[in-house]
Amino acid sequence: MNPPESLRLFIALELPTLVLESLSNLQVRLKSADNHKAIRWSAAGGMHLTLKFLGETPAEQVENIKTALARAVEGQKALSLRVEGLGCFPHQGSPRVIWAGVGGALPALHALRNAVEREVAPLGFPTEARPFSPHLTLGRARPESSKMALSAMGQTVAGFQAGALPSWEAHRLSLMRSQPTPSGSIYTQLAELSLG
Repeated sequence: MNPPESLRLFIALELPTLVLESLSNLQVRLKSADNHKAIRWSAAGGMHLTLKFLGETPAEQVENIKTALARAVEGQKALSLRVEGLGCFPHQGSPRVIWAGVGGALPALHALRNAVEREVAPLGFPTEARPFSPHLTLGRARPESSKMALSAMGQTVAGFQAGALPSWEAHRLSLMRSQPTPSGSIYTQLAELSLG
């Protein structure tokens, strides 16, 4: 007997083409400063704003998750968001993640994220203990990168002039599947729920 199928899932707001193109242009500019190839850059077309990472999930849970998300979006409105600045996690002296920040309707975004957490928790997905820090991942440190190379990239991010960054209206919440491959993850939308 085969074990039940498991899917790597997360809940996110997908980005419109204009925002993806702007983020791709930012990455091109940042890559030109990554002289040591210290960062593995995210595929621009797959960028999204993650609200909740569910991880490996039995396939038979998908319908329950969709039902929970339908409850989470009840009464939620479309969100006016914008790309806002650049930064690093955990800090610029030793970046593991390079990100673009998200601004705009943050109280409404936090309310949506909290509703998602509340509705999926009874399905066995623990509530995230860390504070929610909305961001769009531009790249991650390569494991083999030296501290010097990462520190240099962190300094580049600190002084980077991003220029005008786009705004967008988020009208839909998505349940996504992530399939890791050697060349990067492949994302597939399993469900879409309307906001507003």
